[in-house]
Amino acid sequence: MMDKDKIQRFISKSKHGTHLINATKYSCEGLYTAWQNETAFRQLVVLHSVLFVLVWVLNLGDNTRLILIALSFLSLIVELFNTAIEATVDYISLEKHPLAKCAKDAGSAAQMLVLILLAIAWAIALF
Repeated sequence: MMDKDKIQRFISKSKHGTHLINATKYSCEGLYTAWQNETAFRQLVVLHSVLFVLVWVLNLGDNTRLILIALSFLSLIVELFNTAIEATVDYISLEKHPLAKCAKDAGSAAQMLVLILLAIAWAIALF
């Protein structure tokens, strides 16, 4: 439970916008770090950049465009979570452990499912 001083500091930071500024800075740093260190993230950014162009070039309805763009963002979001899981597991220990493997495999499986969903959505949109 937060005490009065913590609440006051939180309100004070929020009033001056420092919390939002810091959160934005940390988010940008996270994107930059993922871009610099994760090949899979870079590959997905390239893939989704191509899909983003296609979504505007092809004759698709607004709702279809929205869904396809949202699924592309979802894929990038899931990849960032997967990266966070992998980094946390590796930080804790580089030792091979069944639970560490489970965590990493689950993150990877989540990304695979989003990409399957994206492929299905594109197939429906095109045909």
